[in-house]
Amino acid sequence: MQVPAQVTFRDVKHSPEVDDHINEKVAKLGQYADNIISCQVVVEFASKQKQTGNQYNVRVVVNVPGKELVSTHNQDENMYAAIRDAFDDMTRQLEDYAHILHGKVKHHPAVLDGKVARVFDEGYGFIETAEGDEYYFNEDNVVHPKFASLNVGAKVHFIEFMGDEGPQAHRVSVHRRDEAHN
Repeated sequence: MQVPAQVTFRDVKHSPEVDDHINEKVAKLGQYADNIISCQVVVEFASKQKQTGNQYNVRVVVNVPGKELVSTHNQDENMYAAIRDAFDDMTRQLEDYAHILHGKVKHHPAVLDGKVARVFDEGYGFIETAEGDEYYFNEDNVVHPKFASLNVGAKVHFIEFMGDEGPQAHRVSVHRRDEAHN
């Protein structure tokens, strides 16, 4: 972290143990993102309830390049539990941020549209897109309906896959609208 954490207590009696506990939690955040610019922690006394006793709120704000992450845990009787829960949430946010930053977010392939151009009794066929590109597929790549039910000209959805022998169509399924007309 580029600057020390700023820890504020509002209407809360705190001890060196609480300070140490928070500083340990702040230090662990660096394991999840090495580019933390700043961190502010606010522990405050929320209210005193007859049935539940003292209530604490904890807010953790972490600034990283291009983003401010905020975690708030409200209304906990145990100050340490409120601190733990707020930092657990911040840890999850930092992990998500790091995955996005390093491109580890799973991207789903685009679904393309086309028409069945040719179907062969041997269990394979070709789909043609509006742009004129052709994609090979076989009966194992057909999701709905069964391969034997496909007709030339049927409008289909599919996922593009680049095979060893060129572009292929995976997860081929007939458009619902077109299915009613076949």
